[in-house]
Amino acid sequence: MGFGMTQKENFKYYSKVFYLFVFAAAMGYFESAVVVYLRELIYPEGFAFPLKTIPKGLLTVEVAREVATIIMLLTVAALAAKKFWERFGYFIFLFGVWDLTFYIWLKATINWPQSIFDWDILFLIPSPWIGPVAAPVLISILMVAVGLSITWLVYKGYRFRPAPITWFLAIAGTAAILYSFLHDTDAALKQKMPLPYFYWLFGLGLMFYLAGYFITYLKVKKRGTY
Repeated sequence: MGFGMTQKENFKYYSKVFYLFVFAAAMGYFESAVVVYLRELIYPEGFAFPLKTIPKGLLTVEVAREVATIIMLLTVAALAAKKFWERFGYFIFLFGVWDLTFYIWLKATINWPQSIFDWDILFLIPSPWIGPVAAPVLISILMVAVGLSITWLVYKGYRFRPAPITWFLAIAGTAAILYSFLHDTDAALKQKMPLPYFYWLFGLGLMFYLAGYFITYLKVKKRGTY
């Protein structure tokens, strides 16, 4: 395939990305609608910290719903491509669009968040993740950009394979960001006000991700196409 891609082949790629975007954006609305209902049920006076105790049965359903959401994104990514790294690229693209549009739809429907620095419950597995809205938004933007970059490289025929240093930086970045979300267990589990967020640690994690991918991108471009 390589550099000899025709306009028709390019259009095929762009069309696929468009339809995947539409799917993920629709999922983002679906997710925001569920959150609107939950907040009306649990936080009728308005969502705010400290968190309220969620009934165990409802919490179990929510955790299962989050698992189902990830399965849906993985399934669509698997159907979109045949090669592993292309599927991975589509998955993180889908995940990023889904999460970004989730907040866009929340803003459109209930005018929340008021600020990107408002605190939110980000995820529930294995324990509640908490942090300012800015954090998942920035991660999602990065996921969309990297996901598109990976799928485009693979589609053009480049031999995509992460460099060893990329694995190390990705693991380090993941550890830093997860700790920034999960370290304040009292706010997440004991209905207390959250401690100041570790923006510096989150930023360090993002820099690890960016550096790791940039290194791999340069190596892949140097390696060339099949």
